[in-house]
Amino acid sequence: MKADYRNWMPKGMVTGMARGTAVFFMVGILFAILPIKGPAGKILTIIFMAVTLVLLLVTIWMYLMYRAFDYNGKRQMSRQIIEGVASYVTIPDGGRGLDVGCGSGALTIACAKKNPKASFTGIDRWGKEYASFSKDLCEKNAAAEGVTNTSFMQGDALKLPFEDETFDAVTSNYVYHNIPSRDRQVILLETLRTLKRGGSFAIHDIMSKAKYGDMDDFVKMLERMGYKDVKLIDTTTGMFMSKWESVWMGLSGSAILTGKK
Repeated sequence: MKADYRNWMPKGMVTGMARGTAVFFMVGILFAILPIKGPAGKILTIIFMAVTLVLLLVTIWMYLMYRAFDYNGKRQMSRQIIEGVASYVTIPDGGRGLDVGCGSGALTIACAKKNPKASFTGIDRWGKEYASFSKDLCEKNAAAEGVTNTSFMQGDALKLPFEDETFDAVTSNYVYHNIPSRDRQVILLETLRTLKRGGSFAIHDIMSKAKYGDMDDFVKMLERMGYKDVKLIDTTTGMFMSKWESVWMGLSGSAILTGKK
C-alpha cells in the first residue's frame, strides 16, 4: 500500500472548473449561431466568451498548481515543503509533538519519522470544504509509511483541546491563512500556548502583512515574552519556491516562524 497525501489543489476542483469553462463556451457559441434579432445576440455572445476566457485562465492556473503540488510529479513542491518544515522539528525521546491542521497527515508523519522515539498528534477539523481529507486517510497513510508513533483527532485550531505546555514541539503548514480571522497572530498564540518550556515550534504559512499584520512586531513580542531564537524565514527565495513561483501561485509572503519557548 502506498501513502496518498492527496493534492493541495484537488483534482475535482480542476476538472470542475474545466467543465464550467466548456459549458460557458458552448453557450457562447449557441448565442452566436441563434437568429436573435438586434444587438442582443452579439452582446450575449461577447459576455459568455469573455467569461469563458476568464474561466479558461483560472483552469490553466489551477492545473499548473495541481502539477506543482503533485507528490509524484516532477516539481513535488508539497513534498519539498513538508520535508523542509519537518527538518526543523526535533523532539526528545519520549516527547510529544503536535501538528495543527494535519490534513492528510503528511507533516505529522514526516515529523514522526524524523523523531521515531517520540509521538506525534495530528489535529484537524476536516470540514466539507476539504472533503478529500479525513482522519481515516491520515491513519491509512501512517500505516502505508510504516509509522506507528502517530495519532489523529478532530479539533479546532482556534481552541485546541489541550492543556498549557503539553507538547515538546508544535508545527503547522499552510493552515491559518485559511481560517477566517481578524487577528491570525491570536491563532499563533493559541498554538504556542500548548508548547512546553524549552519546546520548539516551526509554523509555515502565508505570513503576509495583509493576512497576519506586522510579523516583525510579532517576533519582537515573542522575544519580550521570553521566547528564544525566534526567526521568520522567507521560503520564497529558493528555499521551497522561487519568488516568481510564489507570485503566480498566490503564495507571496510564505515564511516559517521558528523558535523555542
